[in-house]
Amino acid sequence: MLSGGQYVVQLDAEGTYQCSLTGLIFEVTGAVKITYSLLSWSKYANLVEKPWIVGGPLFDVRCDSTPALTSIQFPHSLCLGDHGAGMAFKVLHVKGEGAAIEPSADYSASHVKWLVSSLSPVGPLIQSQEPVQYHGAVILYKVVDEHPSLSFRVYVATNNDSFIKDISRAVKHSNKKFIKIDKPPVCQKLLQKGKRYRLICEPEAEITPEEIEFVDGSLLKLKSYIEVYLEKPDDFTLSLVELESDATVWKARLRESDWIHYDQNKNEQKRSTVSNVKKRKPALSILEEDELSSKKQKTGNTADGIEIKILTDQQLMVIAKLFGRQWREIAIECLQMEMKDIEQIQATEEEVNMQKFLVLSKWRDREQGNGTAEALYRSLREKASHEILQALQGIAFPLPLFNYISVFQVYFRNSRQRVYQIPSTCFTT
Repeated sequence: MLSGGQYVVQLDAEGTYQCSLTGLIFEVTGAVKITYSLLSWSKYANLVEKPWIVGGPLFDVRCDSTPALTSIQFPHSLCLGDHGAGMAFKVLHVKGEGAAIEPSADYSASHVKWLVSSLSPVGPLIQSQEPVQYHGAVILYKVVDEHPSLSFRVYVATNNDSFIKDISRAVKHSNKKFIKIDKPPVCQKLLQKGKRYRLICEPEAEITPEEIEFVDGSLLKLKSYIEVYLEKPDDFTLSLVELESDATVWKARLRESDWIHYDQNKNEQKRSTVSNVKKRKPALSILEEDELSSKKQKTGNTADGIEIKILTDQQLMVIAKLFGRQWREIAIECLQMEMKDIEQIQATEEEVNMQKFLVLSKWRDREQGNGTAEALYRSLREKASHEILQALQGIAFPLPLFNYISVFQVYFRNSRQRVYQIPSTCFTT
């Protein structure tokens, strides 16, 4: 996987190969290097004319030897069932400002085959004489804010990677902050265009809108969603029900543990006070627990009477030098940086460590008063190396040397075979 959501594969011999991540199937006559990426259908909505509709994800495919790539099979999100005879499959082939609708060579229950003529954005189209049924997916996002109540976005989509990527992009560019809730997304019953569906919550919640008419929103720039609001932060169950048959299409149980480990919305104290259950904040290290409230230092901001220390340029440079070759992927995934911002920095600065530093600096400026070592630790802890996390711990909680020694002596008494290293970045005071 390359930066910017691109994939690259080097095929060494003739054969048929399937990408396990995207579902694409390549047929080649010899050694070839193929680069491909997922695109949004909404950008090319004006090129899809009735009666043709979107049949699956759109891809931009390139290779170093086009004649060697003889065919591509695109995954589709349709259920053919007994209606395959009444369907026609073709492929939209974008060429410059226009596009051509080209014939497909074959199709199956999962793929549409296209014989390669030239390479540019390509995706499957369908024309059907009967109502189209889709394999569906339900995607959940939770709003992250300071309120003890719960607010969610529920997206009902076709199981189409382009559609799902558009949803992710829309959430990312929202003026609110979200976390994705990891629940099985696949619908157990097919979705059909024009049918109405209702989202039900147990216990009862505010749901807007209460009912929806399903349409494939692949071509729409703005993706519709259902808002779910619960005043009390309890566990609950969501079910998507087809109104006509009263059949359950999708169902999931949501628990506080599905989102509380992110520790992004500062609601833990409020919730624990209400429930009389003490919740432990995600631990950074055994040393941090004892010194959290007394060791934060001020650089111009305070919160709840505790002085906050914003990361300095020197500290950011120390962290920047610890990042490895995957720093761009980590910046995009963990720090919500845009690829265009990274590319702009790379275009103006050649030295790699300075590029990393400028990305971290941009993150700090965006976070404003929350550009602290603790905040950066929370953002990076799932992906960054132990060395980076250790350095951030040292910056966030610079304990005097005697405190380290007393704690480590306890550890040595209990487990003499272990060796503990005190991070050098801790010796800042």
